[in-house]
Amino acid sequence: MQKLKNKIALVTGGSRGMGAAIVKQLAQDGATVVFTYVNGKEKAQSLVNELTGEGLNVSAVKADNAVEGEITSALTQTVEKFGKLDILVNNAGIYAGKPMEEHTLQDYNLTMDVNVKAIFEAAIFAAQKLEKAGRFITIGSNMADRVVAAQGTLYSMSKSALSGLTRGLARDLGPKGITVNLVQPGPVNTDMNPADGSHADHLRSLMAIPQYGDPQQIAEVVTYLASPSASYTTGSIITIDGGFNC
Repeated sequence: MQKLKNKIALVTGGSRGMGAAIVKQLAQDGATVVFTYVNGKEKAQSLVNELTGEGLNVSAVKADNAVEGEITSALTQTVEKFGKLDILVNNAGIYAGKPMEEHTLQDYNLTMDVNVKAIFEAAIFAAQKLEKAGRFITIGSNMADRVVAAQGTLYSMSKSALSGLTRGLARDLGPKGITVNLVQPGPVNTDMNPADGSHADHLRSLMAIPQYGDPQQIAEVVTYLASPSASYTTGSIITIDGGFNC
């Protein structure tokens, strides 16, 4: 059943990892999906070729969360091409882990621009253009609520800001029937944090279920939140981390 048939979606940072899984699942559920990428043009095109070869409606556009206005441009192009926008998934993010004494204000500016400012920029667009009964979904991190090791201060600070954004925006957009939700993954097996990486065994030791998540598990939660079934779910923060934070 294509529960997202006739829906138009945009996913930021959709060329790999959790983003690619989200793009694929949204498309399989019937949505027409546009995703953004920054540097990986070949990887983005490969994903487009793979999914269009399966008969799915997917395209890519270059847009950098770190550059003011580029997310708005990608959103505007999507609306101009397809006539509307129903689903916005803010997935793009960066991690700058280093000893606190080595951080610079440039690190702060870049992390906050990508992980927070660009999502606020997307929220302004959503308030103006997202369809009634639209969906605004953000991918955060369980590190917003629990930091178990050093070198995570800047990243966790940026991700914790998304909780307030989600709750506030849910109030702002609720009268339009637009839902706003935050998904906070824990360790998920991607090329940025592989299940066989040097820190993986330690991370597993902190979980109630001692195993990494799969990108598909995150994608299925996102597509539920994007669906009509989630029309009464808003302002929610859903943590998917194998019990890391419990």
